[in-house]
Amino acid sequence: MVNELRTQTGAGLMDCKRALVDSNGNVEEAITILRKKGAASAAKKADRAAKEGLIESYIHLGGKVGVMIEVNCETDFVARNDEFRLFVKDLCLHIAAASPLYVSRDQVPEADLASEREIAAAQVVGKPPAAIQKIVEGKLEKFYSSVVLLDQPFVKIPEKTVKELITEKIAKTGENIQIRRFVRYQLGS
Repeated sequence: MVNELRTQTGAGLMDCKRALVDSNGNVEEAITILRKKGAASAAKKADRAAKEGLIESYIHLGGKVGVMIEVNCETDFVARNDEFRLFVKDLCLHIAAASPLYVSRDQVPEADLASEREIAAAQVVGKPPAAIQKIVEGKLEKFYSSVVLLDQPFVKIPEKTVKELITEKIAKTGENIQIRRFVRYQLGS
């Protein structure tokens, strides 16, 4: 069971064993325990400097879409790892397909947020103020998931966001990983 859990999650042997003991042999619960532990360890590593990494590019077939991305990690050992390189390449493919505009929510200009709030509020005229507020916040969440890379569902695994995938990679590598920046080019735009 430990080996099976390790294959599914990529977590360490002892972590898998502890998670199975804590979950009384329930594999699904053990996966949840490992994911929570990964999120906690990712939060601890968020303050660590990530000055190594990769710059990767991708040109879509036909040459109409191109992406360049910088993803940082803490050591060149991780940056040279084939799994990390593949992950960065997958991020390029995701950006080419999903067309995000910003890496994180804090990069979205306040003017764009105000405009989205105004549009959302105008669409729900005549409802109680509390309902309007909830609807506007829901529409803002949709807006974020359309323009913010970290909030988007990953194109290869739609049930996970890009942020969740990064958290998993942080837990697996033991290093802080950050998407520093990206540029997406599209012919004619």
